Amino acid sequence: MITHERKLQQIEALKEEVRKELKASAGKSPELLKLIDSIQLLGVAYLFEREIEEALKDIHETYGLVDDNEDLTTSSLGFRLLRQEGYLVPSDVFKKFKDEEGNFNESLIGNSLGMLPLYEASHLMVDGEEIIQEALAFTTTHLQSMSTDPNNPLAEQVIHALKQPIRKALTRVEARYYISIYQQDDSSRNKSLLKLGKLDFNLLLSFHRKELSEISRFRLCDKATFERFKKNYVKTITQTGTFILNHQESKYRICGSVPKSITKY
Repeated sequence: MITHERKLQQIEALKEEVRKELKASAGKSPELLKLIDSIQLLGVAYLFEREIEEALKDIHETYGLVDDNEDLTTSSLGFRLLRQEGYLVPSDVFKKFKDEEGNFNESLIGNSLGMLPLYEASHLMVDGEEIIQEALAFTTTHLQSMSTDPNNPLAEQVIHALKQPIRKALTRVEARYYISIYQQDDSSRNKSLLKLGKLDFNLLLSFHRKELSEISRFRLCDKATFERFKKNYVKTITQTGTFILNHQESKYRICGSVPKSITKY
């Protein structure tokens, strides 16, 4: 059985491998953006706060230099990640995806790999951004059609995004879902990052279980009442997002729990 200390050692080793990947991707916008996005969606961004901050700062400095050859996926992902970081980048970057009549090009409709990132990016609009409002309406309409297509390999992700956009999601709840998606991506997944995401998630899960065990020690009511308490407690944590956010925070927490729907990976 792997000890807690050994797990922490593995996390440190994997962190160094991912840091090297971040450095190697510097200056390669598409690869770097995708790596940062995966780190965040896997719930381990807290381990690379400085590296991500510096990388996005560098990307922001050249953001105004519009590249007409940049594809929809890269443009949308860069827009979302920068806005999430607090950079109020202009939405003009999406004008190149419109036709002469001011509508989004029909050629984008079948581009599920680009439509999904544009949809997620559109949730970071500010008041008065007409082009982003149009992007949200455009992508929502066509993604709804894609979600019913059994032959679309991204149908599952589309359905999930329409129900729960990244902007409105709880990182720790979504991490469990994204692990299952990321490990299926044979073409671009980073093995070290995937392993780190799983290990980190399982470590935090063990902390939550330990907290629930501690609560159980102080049960002063009958079993049925306590079971109702646990159920309501889990529901409260799920809805409010009061999970332990990372294993470094765990030592400051007294109690917590894990939704039954969240299982070990």
